[in-house]
Amino acid sequence: MPSYTVTIATGDQWFAGTDDYIYITLVGTEHCSERTLLDKPLYNDFERGAVDSYDVRVGEDLGGIVLVKLQKKKFWVYDDWYCRYVTVKTPAGDYVEFPCFRWLVDDNEVVLRDGRAFLPQDDKISLVKQHRQKELELRRKTYGWQEWQPGFLMSINANRHNDLPRDIQFDSEKGVDFVLNYSKAIENLFMNKFMHMFQSSWSDFTDFERIFVRIKNTISAEYVMQHWKEDFMFGYQFLNGCNPVVIEKCTRLPDKFPVTDEMVSVSLERGLTLEEEIQAGNIYMADFELLDGVKPNDTDPRTQQYIAAPICLFYKNLENKIIPIAIQLNQIPGEDNPIFLPTDAEYDWLLAKIWVRSTDFQHHQTVTHLLRTHLMSEMFAIAMFRQLPAVHPAFKLLIPHVRYTIAINTKAREQLICDGGLFDKANATGGGGYTQLLQKAMKTLTFGSLCFPGSLKARGVDSREELPTYFYRDDGLEVWEATKSFVSEVVSLHYKDDEAVQHDHEIQAFVKDVQKFGMKALDHCAEFPEDLKTRGELVMYLTVVIFTASAQHAAVNFGQFDWCSWVPNTPSTMRRPPPKQKGLADMSLIMNTLPDCGRSAWHLGAVWALSQYQKNELYLGTFPDEHFTEEPAKAAMGRFRQQLADITSSIKRRNEGKELPYYNMSPDKIPNSVAI
Repeated sequence: MPSYTVTIATGDQWFAGTDDYIYITLVGTEHCSERTLLDKPLYNDFERGAVDSYDVRVGEDLGGIVLVKLQKKKFWVYDDWYCRYVTVKTPAGDYVEFPCFRWLVDDNEVVLRDGRAFLPQDDKISLVKQHRQKELELRRKTYGWQEWQPGFLMSINANRHNDLPRDIQFDSEKGVDFVLNYSKAIENLFMNKFMHMFQSSWSDFTDFERIFVRIKNTISAEYVMQHWKEDFMFGYQFLNGCNPVVIEKCTRLPDKFPVTDEMVSVSLERGLTLEEEIQAGNIYMADFELLDGVKPNDTDPRTQQYIAAPICLFYKNLENKIIPIAIQLNQIPGEDNPIFLPTDAEYDWLLAKIWVRSTDFQHHQTVTHLLRTHLMSEMFAIAMFRQLPAVHPAFKLLIPHVRYTIAINTKAREQLICDGGLFDKANATGGGGYTQLLQKAMKTLTFGSLCFPGSLKARGVDSREELPTYFYRDDGLEVWEATKSFVSEVVSLHYKDDEAVQHDHEIQAFVKDVQKFGMKALDHCAEFPEDLKTRGELVMYLTVVIFTASAQHAAVNFGQFDWCSWVPNTPSTMRRPPPKQKGLADMSLIMNTLPDCGRSAWHLGAVWALSQYQKNELYLGTFPDEHFTEEPAKAAMGRFRQQLADITSSIKRRNEGKELPYYNMSPDKIPNSVAI
């Protein structure tokens, strides 16, 4: 009687093991085995982290094994089980791998394909074609679209983390409970002693040191505290801070920003006029027009809060440093909206810069961070689950980069950015302002702006010679090219030509789902592709998905404590309106404008919590779940890892001896996915 050896690996995460009954059925090209209970007498099967083997005897040869069916039945109470993979050794001695990496809940069953990747047009056996279709039908019922707010990207159709499919929930909810983490941060950073004087103002900048925490590994935070008032530090943050995506080359001054040559001539070091400096490529600008008209936070009637929409002009000096030379705090020029200059009184100029930094924080949190990494990645993830079966090479490629993303966003909608949530406590755009800002930002969202090299070129900041200290750009380009090279290798393994892309109805459905449903086919988002015609277009699309979830999110998330923990450098809210004339600013006005004691503490707790890596973080280039089983794909992964290791080493060498190292785009600090 033929015998097949079945080996099953149980996950090693919390509660992965089970005491329920586990049955297996082997489906071959010729015959199907009987359903077999997998059980060893006097042995505790399917423990967490265990690898168990069993003999499955059959009456006749099954032919090639194409499917494996796993079924779980209740023993006493339902006990979820996480299966990593199944391998089957045939009577002929061949091994067939069946990746699973899924939870079986209740009286659940899963049907697994072998680990080889197949395009839909390459499946010839009717049995596996039917399995492919059934898998997608079930997924589309499980993963649905829902509108969280009008004008936003679509989200998952679940209001709470516990409502999500088990496969995309966090292993432990406690690690991502925002309320718990905020409270823990407040306690750990000894800020709770300031909460009783919530609305009290600080009296001097040195007072902020009472809540500033010197953590050994955050060299940048200490450096920022010491140098935040200096113009070079102000400019440097637009290149390598948390929001390095706003600055752009100025090719002409807009009419709404009437800076004259006389205003800035003292700041220009080359003996050129302002217009000549513009033509020489030495003038840059940051325009926060998106914030214009956004409603400030009014959730606390005891404290009025304010928002500005500044425009800032920068000059690349002879030391190749980017320094601010003019700031206008709102969009419409006039006598009540002066242009502040470095030659103004010390506190006038400092307050103008503080206003820009506060606005930059609002833009960073809502547009750069929330919209362009978190919500984008969630949208790609939902479309992937709905349209790509586990056997599809693009699914295997993307699945590491959607880990926990839908879960973290659902948690955020529950606790962080809901009405009355934690975001409302300390941020100027809380209480609905962030909704307005995000709706406006959606109108600027194009697929091209997510393509890293193209986004740099569109802002005129792609030249290393012109901006030699733009490390976000330099490191990002290295990671982008390594990722694109890896994606290109994998695509080439499965698509022999452009026609193969065009005939792959699943990848076309994935792209269409993003455009039609995720983007809701909004007119201003029509630039998102509706289909893909070439292998090059497919490579670019998949690279955007991976880069957005990994490198881009890392670049704008994990530096938050470094750059934002010194509250005067990045105030989360402002309690006095932008000054309408010069000569009024003094220390008292600045202190009464900056966040009060309580909001400062909440802000510090937030940026600390959001900057923490997870204990079991998976970094770019690591693939612990082997969805690909073919050797050519594994070899491509190895080359990708080596490229990333070389980039990491190069960045480490560059950072040696630097007082202000830049490492947010270093591959060893880039998690695979948006998970915090």
